[in-house]
Order: sequence, then C-alpha cells, then structure tokens
Amino acid sequence: IAIARGVFSGTGQKIAALLPDALPDRPDPRLQAITLDHLLTMRAGLERTSGPNYGGWVQSANWVRNALARPFVAEPGARFLYSTGSFHLLSAALTRASGRSTLELARDWLGVPLDIAVPPWTQDPQGIYMGGNNMALTPGAMLRFGETYRRGGMFNGARVLPEAWVRDSWTPQTRLPFSGDLYGYGWFLTEIAGQPVRYARGYGGQMIYVVPQLRLSVAITSDPTLPARSAGYVGDLHGFLADHLMPLARDS
Repeated sequence: IAIARGVFSGTGQKIAALLPDALPDRPDPRLQAITLDHLLTMRAGLERTSGPNYGGWVQSANWVRNALARPFVAEPGARFLYSTGSFHLLSAALTRASGRSTLELARDWLGVPLDIAVPPWTQDPQGIYMGGNNMALTPGAMLRFGETYRRGGMFNGARVLPEAWVRDSWTPQTRLPFSGDLYGYGWFLTEIAGQPVRYARGYGGQMIYVVPQLRLSVAITSDPTLPARSAGYVGDLHGFLADHLMPLARDS
C-alpha cells in the first residue's frame, strides 16, 4: 500500500537512504546494499535479532540502530535469516517516509477498509511500533486479512491491496533452512494434503492459512506463553488443517 501511495518508490529502495541517521558510526559498506526487498524476505545478511539474540535486542536503547549495527553473517540477498529486526526496520522506514506511525497507517489502510480494530501494540524506546511482533488482532480480524489476500487484495468489493502485491507476496524468494518451506514477502509457502498453502506464522502458534484452490482461509490462535509448545506443534496445526478443515472445504 505504501508503494501504491508513493510513500516508497519500490522494493528496490535502499534502507540506508531511508534511515541515514540510524546507521552506525563506522558502517559496513554492505549496509548501502540492503533493500526493502531484502528485509521483506529476511535476506538482509545481518546477524539475527531473534532466537538467543532477541532479549538483548529489545533491551537495547535503540532497536533500529542495534539491528543495523550487527555484523554481517551473509551477503545481502543471499540467504534466509529469520530476524524480527528486519521487519522492525521496515516499520521504522515506513514511519520515517510517511511521517505517520505504523499504528496510524494500519488503522487507516487496513482497519477502516476491513472494518477491524487495530489496538496499539509494543513500541521501541523511540516510539516506533514493533514491526515483527506483538500485535493483538482478534481471530476475526486475522481471518479478514487472510480473506483479503485470498481474494486478490479485495474485501467487500473494494480494493485494499494491489493485486500485483498479493501475487508478489506469494512468489517464492528464498527457502527456510529449518523446514524446507519457501518464503515470499512475509508469507510462508508450502504444500499440505496436495494443495498449495500460504500461511502467516506468529509467535506461539498464531496462524493465518490461505488455501486458494479450495477458497479457504483459516485463522488459528494459540497460547502465546508457550512459544515452542512442542517440537512438532506447527506440524500439529498443519495436520489439523489437512485432516479436519480442508476436507470440509472440499465437500462444501
């Protein structure tokens, strides 16, 4: 939506030019190569802020500067490195380029057309809304988001997302090392029970599934205080979709 409205010029826009005052004092020259596309596909190449690095990152005085000051562990655009910091950099860039908070934009660009509530969520020490975690949408709101994607960016007959963006979001860009699933722009791409499935995966097992060929969208929430739950919990959710929900869609 930001690209369609001219806030960003495109996914090839460089993050260093959008956030010049957040760069470290002696920046690695490779920071100049990181684009919005690299952040959207988790291929920035910077050391991750997730996993064992997450606690130190969110306790830092400036999350944006901390993320950009991390050492490179891969070249920009090379490989998938799951990092909440990548999407927080997107939130910071969106805030800077638009002059409005990510919360304001989410309410205006998604909340109003989808008729959903978008409550405030976690902000960093500079007041930037967290780009990768801790939103508090209802299952109904999650479902409407998934349905909007399933319908090519349309909701109740009105265009919410550019159709080309939906297509690009679901175009494989990289592959996850831990599951083998593909990844587009924020969406995981896989096959379940013989059907192409797109899913958004949140901390602790918050899921949005879209199965286009079955005209099926599903929202599932889980206990967020149990992030791992068990080694195969996401597999259990995939199985629930395959064994119980997809057959209902086929029969409807």
